[in-house]
Amino acid sequence: MCGIAAILLRPQERPPAIWQDIRRCFTENLLFNEDRGREAAGVGIVKKDKSAAVYKAPQPASQFVQQAAYKQLLDAVDAQTTLILGHARHPTKGAPQNNHNNHPLQSGMVLGVHNGHIRNDDELFARRQYPRQAEVDSEVIFQLLWRDLPAPFSQIPLSAVQAQMQQLQGKFAVLASDQRSPASLLVARQGNPLSLHYHPEWEALIFSSRYIFLRKTFGHAVLYETLPDQHLFIYDAYQLPQHGSKPIARAPVNQNTTPPNQVKNGARRDA
Repeated sequence: MCGIAAILLRPQERPPAIWQDIRRCFTENLLFNEDRGREAAGVGIVKKDKSAAVYKAPQPASQFVQQAAYKQLLDAVDAQTTLILGHARHPTKGAPQNNHNNHPLQSGMVLGVHNGHIRNDDELFARRQYPRQAEVDSEVIFQLLWRDLPAPFSQIPLSAVQAQMQQLQGKFAVLASDQRSPASLLVARQGNPLSLHYHPEWEALIFSSRYIFLRKTFGHAVLYETLPDQHLFIYDAYQLPQHGSKPIARAPVNQNTTPPNQVKNGARRDA
């Protein structure tokens, strides 16, 4: 069990007070997810010039956000930023003292976070002969997305992504960014919780493993509790004003399943 906190942003100028609110929201989201994982925390920033910066450490989020390196990275969030990606880790495989095991993880130009456990990572690494940078099972997700896709997520049919993701055995909630197409975000959910809320004033889409954080922060404006299970989604930062919380593309994780078609609301699901 881990926690995911993220904000997808339309890259543009904003008043200083709005930037302060965005940074505070991200930090509070990460802290709210600390209950899902206290062994490590991390943050990644992606910008529209295809650059990315990451800071992570084997410590709980409450200590992590007090570090000068964290504050410096958050201060770098600006009009060029498309994504702020955060993670609170509870390890299932790979010691947090080895910082390569902590999230965000990077394979080539693909940067991402994962909540869950992949059972067949060793098998996939052996079969594909990928170079292994860490011990964590999550790494195989981003290796698949980097090494076995012909182009960034936004430039190929979602069925090509589907063909890779359906090889994974286990539960997962995944957010992945390809720096070659920094406005695009791939989201995948199979079994583990992930909620989102579009905030029109910020032109930003906020993700959290904890629905209750979104509800407490944005109140009754939060209509959708969780993304549909067993689905893949593509979001585009530039198209947020037109699409809001709706993805520009979606498909089942597995071609042989037909999950529910609608985002669920009703009884809270906050595992």
